[in-house]
Order: sequence, then C-alpha cells, then structure tokens
Amino acid sequence: MRIQQLSELLDYVAKCHLDMEKLYKRLDRNADSSRVKMMLTYFQQHQRHIYETLESYIEDAPSRILNTWYKDITFEDFSKRCAEASLPANMHEDQVLELHLDLENRLIALLEKTANSSPTEEIKSTLMDLVRVAQTQQKRLVHSTIRMDDI
Repeated sequence: MRIQQLSELLDYVAKCHLDMEKLYKRLDRNADSSRVKMMLTYFQQHQRHIYETLESYIEDAPSRILNTWYKDITFEDFSKRCAEASLPANMHEDQVLELHLDLENRLIALLEKTANSSPTEEIKSTLMDLVRVAQTQQKRLVHSTIRMDDI
C-alpha cells in the first residue's frame, strides 16, 4: 500500500483496526476455550472503539494537517495479513496476545515512520501524540488481559 496524504494514512489505519476486529471474530468462532473467547470478544470491542475514535479524529482534524502530502510511505497489505492469520482451535491466551501485539505494533510503527517523515513539527507532534495514545491503550489492554488470569 502506498500512502500519499495523511488523511489516507489515518483512514487506512482505521480500516486496519476493522480488519483486526474481523480476525478476532473469526478466531472467536473457532476457539475451544471460553477464556480465549472472552479475550477475543474484548479485543473485538477494543478494535471497534479504536476505529470509531480514529474516524472521529479524522472528522475533527484540520484539513491543513489531513491534506499533508508524503513521499515514499509504503506499508504491507495489512488486510491480507489479517485474513491469512490463524491460530489453532486450542489456542491459548498468550498466543492471542502475541498475535495482537504483533499486529498493533506494525500499525504503531507505521504512524512513527510517517511522523518522522513529516514536513513540519506540528504534524510530527500530532502523529506522535497518536502513537503515544496507541501505546497507552496497548499497555492498558495488556494489563486488562493479564487481570483476566485472576478471574
């Protein structure tokens, strides 16, 4: 995927979270463990929330920021990665979390890469704020997942 404008990047990242939600729904249908199913349901809700938050951000962001052009920002076919990802029916919580962190870290790295290629400090700062929010949400999700072990 080649990205030319910041609005395209943000829209793409939002759609990637929907792809992750679809992946977790598919894994949930195949999972044997009720604990894993609970975790996957939580991850689905989390991905939907991130998608909605990003869409809201895109609607409210200044057009001068969204219309910023980039050169040579490319990214893998994330939809394909999600569609091809699989875990066995007897998957464990650790496997699900590892898969999630891998996917999430790829999206965070894309935002960081774009931030570092930004033409102005304002845009770089804006993207790094998104990175920080994503990392904070990721930490909360990991802590929530670990607390599920106490149930």
